Amino acid sequence: MCGGEGTRLRPLTFERPKPCIPIVNRPSVQHLVSHLSNLGFTDVVITVGYMAAAIEEALGDGSLFGVDITYVHEKTKLGTAGSVKNAEEYLHGQDFLVVGGDHVTDVNLLELFRAHQKLKPAVSIGLISIDDPAEYGIADIDASYRIRRFKEKPAPGEIFSNLASTGMYVCSPEILSLIPDGKKFDFAKDLFPLLMSRGKIIRGWLARGNWTDVGNPASLRQAGRWKLDEIPSTTISGEVSIRGGHILGPVLLGDQISIGKNSQVIGPVAIGTGTTIGDDVLIGPYTSIGDHCVVRSQARIFSSSIYDRVTIGRNTTVSGSIIDNRTVIEEDCCLENDTVIGPRVCIGNGSVIHSKTRIWPEVVIPAETVVTEHVLNEAYELQCEGS
Repeated sequence: MCGGEGTRLRPLTFERPKPCIPIVNRPSVQHLVSHLSNLGFTDVVITVGYMAAAIEEALGDGSLFGVDITYVHEKTKLGTAGSVKNAEEYLHGQDFLVVGGDHVTDVNLLELFRAHQKLKPAVSIGLISIDDPAEYGIADIDASYRIRRFKEKPAPGEIFSNLASTGMYVCSPEILSLIPDGKKFDFAKDLFPLLMSRGKIIRGWLARGNWTDVGNPASLRQAGRWKLDEIPSTTISGEVSIRGGHILGPVLLGDQISIGKNSQVIGPVAIGTGTTIGDDVLIGPYTSIGDHCVVRSQARIFSSSIYDRVTIGRNTTVSGSIIDNRTVIEEDCCLENDTVIGPRVCIGNGSVIHSKTRIWPEVVIPAETVVTEHVLNEAYELQCEGS
């Protein structure tokens, strides 16, 4: 399911759908489809709405990932279950797996699928224990894994479980007859209560591994950490010039990369093609830097995601940040943890960007500015809550 607008991740989703946000220099949906393919799921139906063309460009017909992809377009918002109903003709009356296109996971979903086929409930829901379940649907299960209660986004006093729904389901084809045609209808809010009211069995499946729906910048950076942890060793995909610098792997290096004198790269790190790193630069673990970036001398970057054609100025520190395409951070700046900088932003010399702030596209921050709250651009939508 790839139909949402990703408003909670703005400014990163003004010019791309959420499944196309880069994670370690690849659209996140590519990681997901590769994972499903490796598990043996090769017939993939993708429901698309917002910026569908970008998703189709990222995945093509699926042949590069070992799958066969069919795209189903939504003309209006149909909700999670409604979008699946809209694709009913391609499901061929068989059990099917439902996964959000924004999910990043290494969970063995083939085990979920097989458990569903063995027990044959109406729906099997992948559940995972999390510390803060208030933003998710939570389930209460018995010893046979049957779900007794389900509550979507519980309020304080209603959090009877920390087993959160991952939004990864295996469904029996019978459930499609309960979903209305052409209307907004959600799994958690509408279908699951309806099934339970009719005495249908919904079972939980306890997932083991990493999972996130990339719902906010912190979870996006966490997904990047997981993918960087999967780098097995240092790999060079072309020519790299290192003038007295030091690399401690694992590091993924693209083509035409230049690393200056006395610079240190401590993996896991990924650096894209055509990127230039100056002298005395320190790049710490869990950092990804995209294509054709420039990192000037004495800069320091820690646990951050830098997209394409970004410039990081001399003696600037970037910590736990996400910086979108073609942004320029000038000299002596400090970007604190959990900041998100949109595309084509210019941050002037000596500026400080406080933690948890976001800067909208094409904003210019004057020199010596201390940014303590979101800086918006009225040329773009201003909301950053919702889907």
